[in-house]
Amino acid sequence: MKKLIILSIILSASTILFAGNPDRIGQAGATQLNINGWGRSSGWGWASVSNASGLEAMYTNIGGLAYTQNTEIIFSRTAWLTGSDININTFGFAQNLGGNGVLGVSIMSYDIGDIPITTVEQPDGGLGTYKPTFTNISAAFSKQFTREISGGVGFKIFSEAITNVKAQGVALDAGIQYITTFKKDQKLKQEDVKFGVSLKNIGPDARYAGDGLSVKLQNPNTENTSTVNQRAAKFNLPTLMNISASYDMRLDKNDETYFHRLTPAFTFTNNAFSSNQFTVGAEYGYKSLFQLRTGYAYEDGITSYETRTNAFTGIMGGFTFEVPVKKDSETTFGLDYSYRHSNPFGGSHTFGVRLNIGE
Repeated sequence: MKKLIILSIILSASTILFAGNPDRIGQAGATQLNINGWGRSSGWGWASVSNASGLEAMYTNIGGLAYTQNTEIIFSRTAWLTGSDININTFGFAQNLGGNGVLGVSIMSYDIGDIPITTVEQPDGGLGTYKPTFTNISAAFSKQFTREISGGVGFKIFSEAITNVKAQGVALDAGIQYITTFKKDQKLKQEDVKFGVSLKNIGPDARYAGDGLSVKLQNPNTENTSTVNQRAAKFNLPTLMNISASYDMRLDKNDETYFHRLTPAFTFTNNAFSSNQFTVGAEYGYKSLFQLRTGYAYEDGITSYETRTNAFTGIMGGFTFEVPVKKDSETTFGLDYSYRHSNPFGGSHTFGVRLNIGE
């Protein structure tokens, strides 16, 4: 009962904190914090908030990180908005510390490529190139408090820079998952109704700084020049809240087996600096060997090219293959893939490999 009260308080506080304001859309910075670089959970977007588990839950809902069995290692690469020449590399590992506690660490690095240097005098370039760098580093701890409730918090540092200008900042994430049983089955012990709440990117405003914000000006009355430093305005972080639910449906007619699973899921995302979203998704799983998933994220105006405020159309999907490294081994190797449709650009493709190391 105490845990449910805490969950209710968080929900109430979050609703007040993220009441939303259409006039603030597009005013946040560091929006790369809301890009999912993992190959599994990105296949159905925020729909997985209530049932995400393992290392990838660091992005969707840290409460699910607590269900890491032993050690999990993942590397993924995303071709972001194909045609933009932007690639994202994501690496992370999670370790069960015993006592129902799990520690996770991840790093996400953006490869934006080389951009020609231009000036007012030389707008066509010829002065060389520069390469922007974007990096997110996260660390999180999650704990399973009871068989039904888990929660966690995460701390992350982000950095975005060019040669002579840089912005850095910190943010906190938090999440809770609650699992209950809709159908009593003591033999299979399969919980099949899940709820989740996650908060992302809670932190202080950030600001750009560096020599690139300085300019040399000449006094019109003398030949003297002076350097003027321009102070950049602060920007807010792209804070959001997710409220999610999912239901694991058993498709087997034989009560002795649990091979086929279908999980429909729904999530409401309250964005402080962009349009709110409703995400629906479904995942089919055969044992733990294969999963197929799809999702659709709806927001105001997304159905029309003229009214849509981002490149994504809301359609996404993906699949996973995961097999033991050898017979009767608890260590498994998995391949993940996801696709997110966009217009313009050619969509985003994510490929991932994972290693779950058993005892």
